[in-house]
Amino acid sequence: MEINTLPRFDKHYKKLPKKLKETAKEKEKTFRSNPYHPSLRTHALHGQDKGLHAFWIDQKYRIKFLFITPQKVLFLDVGTHDIYE
Repeated sequence: MEINTLPRFDKHYKKLPKKLKETAKEKEKTFRSNPYHPSLRTHALHGQDKGLHAFWIDQKYRIKFLFITPQKVLFLDVGTHDIYE
């Protein structure tokens, strides 16, 4: 799976604590092999984010993304629920 990122995602990712970045990398590996793996809790978003999806890094942090094609994804943002605003 090809994953591209927006500058906003990159900026917020750089600010994450080191341990959370390590967890995010592991979740990305899982995502690449199966974007709907149960451990990711991938879900469709609603409202102003309709058409977008998110998956869990942990109970507090999410990665918001867009499926461009089934094998191409754009990571839009990473963070707490603030990324949904």
